Amino acid sequence: MTNMRTAKRHLPTSPFKPAAVPPDECFAVGSRVTHDVYGLGRVTAVEDGVAVVVDFGVLRRRVARPYAKLTGL
Repeated sequence: MTNMRTAKRHLPTSPFKPAAVPPDECFAVGSRVTHDVYGLGRVTAVEDGVAVVVDFGVLRRRVARPYAKLTGL
């Protein structure tokens, strides 16, 4: 059984181009974001590409990278 979550390796001899890697999102302090579970929030701290701290009103959460469920507005 293979792990379907890992990306397939691109062979240099392949006639097809490698899949494009989506750019990482960069969040700044004060920017508005939305989370799939917690809803709307505002970034209160950024930890140099490692994680961001987001204030969702009633709670504060540290969201680590990759920001899969976090989207900038």
